Amino acid sequence: MSRLNNQSAQQRRTFFRSNPVMNRLNKIEAVPAVDGKTAGYGRITAKTAFFLLVTIGGMMLYLVLNATMFAGLEKTIAVEYRGFHTDLAVTPLIWAGVVAIAAIISQIVAAFAPGTIPVSGTIYSACQGFLIAFVIFSLIPGYEYLGLLALAITVVVVFCMAMLYAKGVIRVTKKFFMVLLTMVAAMVGISLLTFIGSLIPLTRPFVMQIMGNFWVSIALTIFSIVLACVFLISDFATIDYVVENKMSAKYEWMAAFGLAFTILWIYVKILDLLIQIVGKSKK
Repeated sequence: MSRLNNQSAQQRRTFFRSNPVMNRLNKIEAVPAVDGKTAGYGRITAKTAFFLLVTIGGMMLYLVLNATMFAGLEKTIAVEYRGFHTDLAVTPLIWAGVVAIAAIISQIVAAFAPGTIPVSGTIYSACQGFLIAFVIFSLIPGYEYLGLLALAITVVVVFCMAMLYAKGVIRVTKKFFMVLLTMVAAMVGISLLTFIGSLIPLTRPFVMQIMGNFWVSIALTIFSIVLACVFLISDFATIDYVVENKMSAKYEWMAAFGLAFTILWIYVKILDLLIQIVGKSKK
């Protein structure tokens, strides 16, 4: 997290950010902390690591429940996921649904009430870990190694993006943010067209056929990964904005959660890409 880009603070505050948390943080006036307790790269890194460790804790919670509460339950529901077929009991499905709702709620709370991030961010991270474990250990039986492979690829991707930013190869300029905004607009446009098309009886079969196509799905997933990587660079710039302007240490939690949010997004999309590829090869 070395500030090697020369954009002004006002430039960075003018454009769209990577996620709601970072967007709110980026709009805060760059006023140095009056109490002398300023944000630091080390503490932001430590807090980011905390959220990622909580995610691992959420995964461990699912494994414990899977070996105790969910063990021995009758598997009565046939599930197909990305080419994988498995049978599940009702209870873990209910748990997964409740946890998914909790993840959505905690994410919204973190975005609109940043002061709650130490709690809401922790809940979100734990829920994400639970859902990731549910996918890896219940929806793709026999291919659990894909979770570790996705982790290894994510580490490499995040490290490479950090190096490209630190070396100044990728600079967060006005053109960078225009590219980011264009990519976001394209993703939102595709989602809206898909949603609207699925509601119209005349176009619904065509939409389902297009979105169900393997190569279209792969292309969209890769696009999402690229978009998440661009967001990651934007996150680095926002963290620089906070630290270099000696803003209050209270903003460290916002910066850390925003960064952890993007890293988890990259991991989930890479895992999804691997599952799609392996699921297709199974067929």
